[in-house]
Amino acid sequence: MRALAPSMITAEEAAALHPAPKVTDSKIARLRILARDSSPKIRESAASSHNTPVDVFEALARDPDEGVRACVARNEYAPCDVLRMLVNDPSEKVRGFLALNFYVPDDAMNTLAADDNATVQRLVRWKTELANA
Repeated sequence: MRALAPSMITAEEAAALHPAPKVTDSKIARLRILARDSSPKIRESAASSHNTPVDVFEALARDPDEGVRACVARNEYAPCDVLRMLVNDPSEKVRGFLALNFYVPDDAMNTLAADDNATVQRLVRWKTELANA
């Protein structure tokens, strides 16, 4: 059976075989349009992109919809200053996703470690334990 199994390739090999298209001005323009859409689900797609410009990330971090802010919080490409903006977000869901993002700066993680919400505190502890393992 093992002989019939497909061979596995690394992420680097996959990226070399299937390179991502270049980021163009038109792609950035589309992200800006998506970020202003009336549907929160469409704005979430802009908040989840790793090509989103800083000013768009900043606007999405202030979005009235917690799902949009949660997508910013878990996006590893969001700038550190934008992630810091979410440390005191009223939504524990947003703060929880922020606690799991490995790119959140230490000062923000220290704030999250002292969060009023026990779940956020547990997520910070879990991520710390995972990072130290």
